[in-house]
Amino acid sequence: MSSFFSFILPVLFLSSLISTQPANGQNLINETCKTLARDDPNISYNFCTTSLQAAPASQCASLHGLGMISIRLVRYNVTDTRCYIKDLMKNRKWDPYAKQCLKDCFELFSDAISSVQQAMKYYNSKRYDDANVHLSSVMDAATTCEDGFNERRGLVSQLTKRNRNTFQLSAVALSVMSEIQKGSDV
Repeated sequence: MSSFFSFILPVLFLSSLISTQPANGQNLINETCKTLARDDPNISYNFCTTSLQAAPASQCASLHGLGMISIRLVRYNVTDTRCYIKDLMKNRKWDPYAKQCLKDCFELFSDAISSVQQAMKYYNSKRYDDANVHLSSVMDAATTCEDGFNERRGLVSQLTKRNRNTFQLSAVALSVMSEIQKGSDV
């Protein structure tokens, strides 16, 4: 009997660690997103949790780690959106105004890629105010892109959802940085 207990107790202990570890990471994501959504009307709790949960290593990340993950999500989104715009421009006929809007958005998202890369460098150096400036410019790029389409009555933007996601992902990253600067552990 004693050999059974010497075997089963470590297994039970190990299984309890394994089952609680993801819950701790999940709790941090849930609490962080709850705080961010409460404090920033631009952030949806569901969007925040779904986005962060989908990222590799988010379940074991610290708040600082969630900040880097959120910036990476912005980078992936901006890069993918730029590629999407490029495909839209070459795979369809557009009226001149719509085509110009797409060209403008392509340029805005091209610049946004550089901005988010700078934000990552500043974030890693704990220069949060500088990272904030660059991430804010990414939000502005998404807004400016969408506004171009809205200036012409009847023109439907093919980028509304992507622009909204870019804006919201950037808002999440900015809010996480704000929590870090406050010294919060959410």
